[in-house]
Amino acid sequence: MAFQTYSLFVLSVILVSFGHVENALNLLKLQNDIDKLKTDFNSSSSDVADGGPIFTEKLSNWTERNEKRIILSEIVSMYLKMFENADKSKEYVRNIDEELRTLKESLSDGSNKMEYLKNLTKLQMTDLKIQRKAVNELFIVLKKLGETSSSHKRKRSQFQRLCKC
Repeated sequence: MAFQTYSLFVLSVILVSFGHVENALNLLKLQNDIDKLKTDFNSSSSDVADGGPIFTEKLSNWTERNEKRIILSEIVSMYLKMFENADKSKEYVRNIDEELRTLKESLSDGSNKMEYLKNLTKLQMTDLKIQRKAVNELFIVLKKLGETSSSHKRKRSQFQRLCKC
């Protein structure tokens, strides 16, 4: 039962975060479809709770809207991979798949950012040419980082002046 709640929660967060829920009926329809899918997957089995949730627990670490777009984009991609071999003859499977594809389109910039992050981790930092390029860009990177942190300080001090706390 906990997995069912987590699945609905993840899908709800995705839908609500990006404005794809026109009304509660749409979410209720999706919940009914997801309940049917849970039956197909026997997700009430006791082993589903082993190791805790796979997506929802990680979502709490992502607080900024842009950060959430990146992680939710990847989560939606994972669901779409799961649906690649699903039985599309069932209407509820098609409904969920269609909604996920619509969400994926709206999250495309998050996918691109995620892909960039994956490629970034593959850089061979032991390669001399990569190191030379990295050193050449170091000042620019540090300058960008400084701009980011100073804008946060500025926002905070502006709020304190306005707040009169």
